[in-house]
Amino acid sequence: MTAVSRKKFIHSVAMSLVALRFQGSQGFCASLENGIQESDFCKKLVPIGRALELPGYYVWCNCPIAGADGKIHVFFSRWKADLGMSGWIKGSEIAHAVAEAPDKPFEVLGTVIAPRGTGFWDGTTCHNPLIKKIGDTYCLFYMGNSNGKTNTKRIGLATASSLQGPWTRTDEPILLPGTEGAWDDHCTTNPAWVSGKDGRNWIYYKSWNTRDYETTTGPIRGNRKYGVAFADTPAGPYEKYEHNPVIDFSDRGANRQFEDAFVWREGDRFKMIARDMGVFNHEVGLIMDSADGLHWSEPQIAFHPLSYYVQEGPAPSHLKRYGRLERPMLLLEHDEPAWLFGASQGGKYQTSSAFIFKCER
Repeated sequence: MTAVSRKKFIHSVAMSLVALRFQGSQGFCASLENGIQESDFCKKLVPIGRALELPGYYVWCNCPIAGADGKIHVFFSRWKADLGMSGWIKGSEIAHAVAEAPDKPFEVLGTVIAPRGTGFWDGTTCHNPLIKKIGDTYCLFYMGNSNGKTNTKRIGLATASSLQGPWTRTDEPILLPGTEGAWDDHCTTNPAWVSGKDGRNWIYYKSWNTRDYETTTGPIRGNRKYGVAFADTPAGPYEKYEHNPVIDFSDRGANRQFEDAFVWREGDRFKMIARDMGVFNHEVGLIMDSADGLHWSEPQIAFHPLSYYVQEGPAPSHLKRYGRLERPMLLLEHDEPAWLFGASQGGKYQTSSAFIFKCER
């Protein structure tokens, strides 16, 4: 059997297995809690498998883009395995990989953005890459910090005329936290860019309140919400929406929240995919839509736990979030989801890697 035939065979089997699992129930999420339904997006996901399993590294935040060369490029976070899973906050860098197609092997080309050291806003980590082509410029939005802690996380930007670089960074962050006491006074992180209907640059960002973060008891500190800011150019200056946060689940109790949003426009609608942190549970994804990008629908399930799609070995003791998909990113074709790239603990080296799904249409 040729490599191409084998790939088609595996894809066919995967589709059959997923179909059987759906037919055998009324939706995995409906069994978790009455009234919860899968989204149409969720029902069309076909697992392809892991990618970017790198010896000696944790891999996270896998953001794809189709290049002018006809290849698929991914900008991703990585950090040394000896730092452990928490190394993203104090030693992450952003690297670049390329493949002939999303379901083909990726070749790592190298590091493109690394921490700059003392005195820089991104001196200790560079994380959360989001690659977009805006006009003729490639814009790499990312988060950096300067002390290896969450309270200096800031969103910045690097630009290039080619996916091969060279990349020019902003001297300062492009989006700062709110004033002391504001809902977003702790940080700005997890950038999600979209072109608004007004033609301006919209950045959705995650943040939380410092006092809540310092005083909250329980397994998760603080409550993560999303705001949006607008600018005439990708580098800003950005003006925050006066009625932020635009998505806030804190009034539902039990410290419900979410993170890792990716936003796009499909037809006349804004859409968002993200990771759940207690709205339904901590193992699934959320999907929402909006007519104006400011007022969002009730969430539906975007994806199941990774263990629903694939059977992997038992969780090693050092991986506490084993079996779930995080940091969902989409490769769009004609403004519609074609491939879902996520990140998940585990893989060949028992660190973390990308995990890819085909979005059937």
